Amino acid sequence: MTTIPSLFHQKGFIMARKCFFTGKGPMVGNNVSHANNKTKKRSLPNLRSIRLKLEDGSSIRVKVAASTLRTLKKHS
Repeated sequence: MTTIPSLFHQKGFIMARKCFFTGKGPMVGNNVSHANNKTKKRSLPNLRSIRLKLEDGSSIRVKVAASTLRTLKKHS
């Protein structure tokens, strides 16, 4: 299992609108009208900014999906 610091250094940077742990990002779909006209829509993940404490005592701020945060709290 990889630790948080090695995961952070491996990626090098944190993507915008992506979950740090699961990689969940924006999804694309269609709005479909009654006349069957289709227009693109984009749904964004429910991201929350949290602070993670590292082993050396420092902390980093990462974006985590609310569903992932719920799972982390459940298993901690």
